[in-house]
Amino acid sequence: MHVLKHTYTSTKLDPALIEDIILVWLHLAAGIPVSTPISTMNRQCSSGLTAVNQIANSIRSGQIDIGIGAGVESMTYGYGAGAMPEGYSDTVLESQEAEDCLIPMGLTSENVASDYGISREDQDAFAALSFQKAASAQKQNFFAPEILPIRVKQESPDGGKQILVDRDDGVRDGVTKESLSKLKPAFSKTGSTHAGNASQVSDGAAAVLLARRSVAKKLGLPIVGKFVAAQAVGVPPRIMGVGPAYAIPHVLKKTGLSLSDIDFFEINEAFASQALYSCEKLGLPWKENQGGKGKVNRWGGAIALGHPLGCTGARQIATGLNIAKHDNEKVFVTSMCIGSGMGMAGIFVNEQ
Repeated sequence: MHVLKHTYTSTKLDPALIEDIILVWLHLAAGIPVSTPISTMNRQCSSGLTAVNQIANSIRSGQIDIGIGAGVESMTYGYGAGAMPEGYSDTVLESQEAEDCLIPMGLTSENVASDYGISREDQDAFAALSFQKAASAQKQNFFAPEILPIRVKQESPDGGKQILVDRDDGVRDGVTKESLSKLKPAFSKTGSTHAGNASQVSDGAAAVLLARRSVAKKLGLPIVGKFVAAQAVGVPPRIMGVGPAYAIPHVLKKTGLSLSDIDFFEINEAFASQALYSCEKLGLPWKENQGGKGKVNRWGGAIALGHPLGCTGARQIATGLNIAKHDNEKVFVTSMCIGSGMGMAGIFVNEQ
């Protein structure tokens, strides 16, 4: 609710002008009139990006002029094994790939690591760098422009107290490859995926306001960037994490762009194994380079920041625009793998 309300109040937009929202019923509590239609959708880890894509396409087709694509997820409440149905049709499970959709995400990470020779040492190095970059960015207050501080009641036996939430609390300073090497594998005794090189359990919400350029100018709305395109692709469910390695080339081909045209990439770190594989498959340098700015996840990724599934796609756009403004860059790509065997990628242009 807070994020949705801030999306239009921060731009001084009359909420009555919003013609569509892809999220949930929270729009009413956020002060948006009942006359504004809403819908909700679920493409798991890419839900936020899918919502933005659908709003953008509605604008392109002439159906609407202004809309909000948003995502929210509470991983600490009502998510996990308890949210799964009790059983599936035997007919459906006769398909091996359909049955593979039931593989726990942690084991799909192990499959990627074993299939493509992604070592524990490299995964820990990748994860440590994510923490180090995020910690550095947080210390310098880089995330502030994309975070809406919210005052909430902290539950406790004495009734709780009001606290201000204005930063991601999963970022750990001082993490190294050596410290991560001490952690035990979480999904297989002989595996390489553990609590320190996988995205942490977290909650979050993010929203993106989109408008037709002519309408934005007429209303005096700030134009911070341009949505170019987004594409989703399917990949084998047992190695669902490889999604970005195939979604990124797909959307680039659709737009006539090449990897060299992209200034930087925000690739979701569901697991170090899959993010690292995607970087290596595409030839993207993930270590510090280019004057220390790096090419991938400059301010860290989901291993350090968390991965609330529905939120991540929209959050990556906010972070990408924030980084682009800070580093004076132009074109960036966001991408993520998707549970059950997919990947998605989007292209954006900074205009700040």
